[in-house]
Amino acid sequence: MLHSNNRFVRSITHSDFFNKSLYVMLLIFIISCSSDYTIQHEALLTEKSDYSLVFIIHGDGGYFYHDTNGNEYKADEVTLEKAKRIAQQNLDAEVFIFHQKPKRHFLFFFPIKDGELYYYRNGQLIVNEKYWRDQEESNFDLEVDIYRSLRAGNQHEMLKIFLYFGHEIPELGGLGYDVSYPKRAFTIHNLASGLKKFTGDTTRFDLMILATCFGGTPYTIGTFGTYAKYIIASPENLHLSYFDLNLFERLDFHLSNIDLHTFAKKFSKIAFDRLSNQVQTEVSIAVYDVDRTRDFIDSIHNIYENSLITLRGETRVYPATVEHCDCAELVEYESPTIGDGVDLFYRPASFGRLKYKQIHSGWQCWRTLNKKQLRIIDEQ
Repeated sequence: MLHSNNRFVRSITHSDFFNKSLYVMLLIFIISCSSDYTIQHEALLTEKSDYSLVFIIHGDGGYFYHDTNGNEYKADEVTLEKAKRIAQQNLDAEVFIFHQKPKRHFLFFFPIKDGELYYYRNGQLIVNEKYWRDQEESNFDLEVDIYRSLRAGNQHEMLKIFLYFGHEIPELGGLGYDVSYPKRAFTIHNLASGLKKFTGDTTRFDLMILATCFGGTPYTIGTFGTYAKYIIASPENLHLSYFDLNLFERLDFHLSNIDLHTFAKKFSKIAFDRLSNQVQTEVSIAVYDVDRTRDFIDSIHNIYENSLITLRGETRVYPATVEHCDCAELVEYESPTIGDGVDLFYRPASFGRLKYKQIHSGWQCWRTLNKKQLRIIDEQ
């Protein structure tokens, strides 16, 4: 009987422990669902900042990779840690970091907030809160609300930089960009709409960094150029959406366009050299002086729009008959202004059919392939 009674006592203890543990976990879950953006260090908010950085880090996709030693990493998590280090080391900056995460559930039933904010001011972490990303449409309304409620008061005196990290952003379609929301679309226009809300009607970001593949198209640069003065992007594949961010750890330059342009080219050259030493694939990084590229973008606007219409029709039935290409390879894009406002760092791949391509315009376009071209590609 004593042995049986002990088992009964232990079962009560275990049950009580489980219930208490479940209660604690539920309490933690409820607390994590709060949306109180309480300022922890109010005194810091009265200090002015020279720089304002906004990071959007898209993590709702396949971002796993392995290094040469076989260690597994998640690219968005690596970028998040770099962004935090930048925020901590810049004592004259405010930094917003929005990390977009995959949809998850607590105890299989309770949805968990799939966005997380880190807000730093003058090197100090002021707010770290989880929030709900848009559940139906791909917009940045909540991120913009958070940004407006916390940002420094001297915005017109600051140098403002926007950084986006993620997959290639579709110019049309866009279904499945978020793995957790396969029926939700995300395109260039969705991000442009967010940029418009971040900047307001009268200002632009001084610099935009687009860490995605195929970001250097006339359509993309023309669309985002309404909201940024300079854009750094890759017109080709960008390995793991990777840019070396070390130069951002010590921001110290004046607010003139000359200094900003010099900084953008230096940043691009460092990122280019780093990638060139690590991969055998093609490497291309360009700095677009948006105002100077306007003549070229305007001159080929209708041509590019027609290519998108063709692409929209081709991709419904024959997805293999269209491909990215250097705009300079298409006769309809020949223009004396094609190189205006573009500083390109380019190196061809060490293998494949384009390994002998030594020159690139810095612009990416679409072309439709005929059967003969498809056969040549298949043979290569």
